[in-house]
Amino acid sequence: MNILMLHNSYQHRGGEDESYESEVRMLRAEGHSVETIHINNSGIESKGKFQVALESLWSSSSYDLVDRKLKERAFDVLHVQNFFPQLSPSVYYAARKHGVAVVQTLRNYRLLCPGVYLYRDGQVCEECIGKVVKYPGIMHGCYRGSRLASATVAAMTAFHSVAGTWINSVDLYIALTGFVRDKFIEAGFPEDKVVVKNNFVYPDPGYGGGEGDYALFVGRLSPEKGLDTLLSAWNQLGRNWSLKIAGDGPMSAQVQAFCAEHNNVEWVGAKSRAETADLMGNARVLVFPSQWYETFGRVAMESFAAGTPVIASRLGAMAEICDDGQTGRLFEAGNASDLADKLRWAHDNPDRLRSMRPIARQMFESKYTMQPNCRVLIHAYETAQRRLSSVKDWTQKPSDCSVS
Repeated sequence: MNILMLHNSYQHRGGEDESYESEVRMLRAEGHSVETIHINNSGIESKGKFQVALESLWSSSSYDLVDRKLKERAFDVLHVQNFFPQLSPSVYYAARKHGVAVVQTLRNYRLLCPGVYLYRDGQVCEECIGKVVKYPGIMHGCYRGSRLASATVAAMTAFHSVAGTWINSVDLYIALTGFVRDKFIEAGFPEDKVVVKNNFVYPDPGYGGGEGDYALFVGRLSPEKGLDTLLSAWNQLGRNWSLKIAGDGPMSAQVQAFCAEHNNVEWVGAKSRAETADLMGNARVLVFPSQWYETFGRVAMESFAAGTPVIASRLGAMAEICDDGQTGRLFEAGNASDLADKLRWAHDNPDRLRSMRPIARQMFESKYTMQPNCRVLIHAYETAQRRLSSVKDWTQKPSDCSVS
């Protein structure tokens, strides 16, 4: 197939970027043609806030870019990984103009929540789900702590809800887990337009031996990732055990200060894919204490690939991915005492933890490898094409938007 894939990266690299790159590698490795349009937010601060707000609603430059690409070459599918903020939903309409099927991966909750995480003030928040105008998110300043910025995101989602963009201009949505699919259907997305395709790991990092006597955290250093819970649990642990923290983010200073007070805790900073795989393969256990509805939990899957069990929050997709007692342990999200109990169990039962390693690896091999994942993705593309071919009339653009 010929695929045009679009992705807008944020200023800090994250799991969405890794997943986008993995899908490009996978499709090419399986013989498909993939051309990409990749925009990075690193230079977004040079633009005025008003310009960024307008672009998030409708980017004429992105429409024109996609329009030119589709004129130059015949594509079967336009696959959008993330359009916010610089690509915008205008790219869907460029595809509609050329009769190209549109697939959108739901890598976050942007269309349901101005703050993207369904998370506020240290806990899950679903106040905006199902609302056309997401006024709670505006009032709470859920996007970047700003009511104005939150209003911009809310205006984008409301405008395109009223214009019918989400329903009529996307042929198929890909959710990463059944939990995410259910949330979007609850919010009003058509049940028959949302399918599930998990993330995967490619290339395979290989099975690790778990020979390092340490627990490992990998991810963005931010509150929604449950770092406060992890650090509090470590204070309660009462065991002479090592913790390594890999990643970067707004809590870096707090993590650094914690490490200065605890000689058994090491912040190793952001690591490459290969370095992270090595850390995971040698870890006794990965700790995944997120307090928001993770759309998938890529680090858990990567840990399974290395054969390393996971201690994860019993919340959303994490509870769906991790099998308590088989591939790791689950604890109550945000409960530092419960996490400390599970960490003590992991420390005190090395043989039991070691016996989980082949089960974790088998979980990876059965669900999260490249070839079966590629088949599911191609089937999704073909489904989107069939849906498009069955539609006789479609809107090429919102009536009050002008494009060149």
